[in-house]
Amino acid sequence: MRVLGVDPGLTRCGLGVVDSLPGRRVELVAVDVARSAVDDDVAVRLAAIAAVVEVWLERYQPDAVAVERVFAQHNVRTVMGTAQVSGVVMAAAARRGIPVALHTPSEVKAAVTGNGRADKPQVQQMVARILRLAALPTPADAADALALGICHLWRPATGAATTAPASRSVGSGSPSDGQVVTGPTAAQRAWAQAEAAARRATR
Repeated sequence: MRVLGVDPGLTRCGLGVVDSLPGRRVELVAVDVARSAVDDDVAVRLAAIAAVVEVWLERYQPDAVAVERVFAQHNVRTVMGTAQVSGVVMAAAARRGIPVALHTPSEVKAAVTGNGRADKPQVQQMVARILRLAALPTPADAADALALGICHLWRPATGAATTAPASRSVGSGSPSDGQVVTGPTAAQRAWAQAEAAARRATR
């Protein structure tokens, strides 16, 4: 399975594509950040982000798109921009018939670190370890996008991370051989707990 993770943002929108491999391993395909000029009109900025997202959807052909769920913050302007970018991404995926999933920040953090309150450096370190990267993914928006993809693959309900893609074009580096793992990992159990807590909070 291939997932495009999107950390929505109007100035910087993190994009990360990951593939699932046997044994709950995940491999990096591509990662980058789509940017828009802060001095441009909002509509122009959204169009700039949308154009990059369209290219990524066409180039990498993901099976699913995982987007960070937007929560209200003190900075309403920032929240609005983030929500608008999320809408652009979701609409682009829907036009191609690609399913979209929304994951809360705590769910994503729990999935990759086992701690729903992990800070950004911890997320970056664990993403690098999971993907077997030589360096930390930067900026944080890029790391968060990859974490979203990993979170979606490791969601307990599907076991999607045990299914390998038939033929994919991937980035540098090859996965190391590892024993197939059965049952949820500690991070996946923490993810499930964070997801349940998020559902209770919205009731």
